[in-house]
Amino acid sequence: MPQATDVIKRPLITEKATWESESRNRYSFQVDMRARKPQIKTAVEELYKVRVVRISTQVRKGRYVRTRYGTRKAPSWKRATVELHPDDRIELF
Repeated sequence: MPQATDVIKRPLITEKATWESESRNRYSFQVDMRARKPQIKTAVEELYKVRVVRISTQVRKGRYVRTRYGTRKAPSWKRATVELHPDDRIELF
């Protein structure tokens, strides 16, 4: 099994993610493309010492970007939204 820091790459700090963390106790992370839900759950519980209730994942497809040298494809990445137990919180900032 991979290390917790290999599974979770970084927390996502966006307007929507901040709103969800305050109102719904849900946090978003960019995770490894090969990570599965049980691995994500154990990684979040290990890193942040919280209890995870539910996980949703999305694969965000890379889009084509025009540059002055032609086009290139931005890489695809995986997003995990983690809902925590009502008593738990993660202090990201």
